[in-house]
Amino acid sequence: MGVKTYELTYIISSSLNSEKVSSETKEIESFIKIKEGVLLGSNEDRASAQTLAYPIKKQRSGYFITLTFQILEDKIKELKEKLEKNIDILRHFIIIKKPTKELKKRRTKKPLTVLQSKTTDKSSIFKNEKNEELEKVDLDKIDKKLDEILSE
Repeated sequence: MGVKTYELTYIISSSLNSEKVSSETKEIESFIKIKEGVLLGSNEDRASAQTLAYPIKKQRSGYFITLTFQILEDKIKELKEKLEKNIDILRHFIIIKKPTKELKKRRTKKPLTVLQSKTTDKSSIFKNEKNEELEKVDLDKIDKKLDEILSE
């Protein structure tokens, strides 16, 4: 089992004051460090409680906190158990952060352009990107052939 990068997002009850929210966050961060984890970043939005889309455990708002960290895979189970036992945490989820890959530039073929001829007959001239004439097509012949096929 190796070290993986994880992202933990959790919602703390809005019934707590800001000092208690801060101590809860520090407690979780210290637990990760004790379990030989490395904190990579934190996005704490504790300025005010945000309204939830629907009530969770009879709460209508909460403080959203996101942590990014690296830890051994077998230590995640202990962290989940700690979060589930904490009654002040309404909801939490942990995702595995995979490194982003740089996308390759896609090759695209340039489409053929269709030019209508200036004459009154229904023929089209197909040209490629070098303006070389490829083939003349008589649309009347195609229509007659299609009628023959469909009438069979």
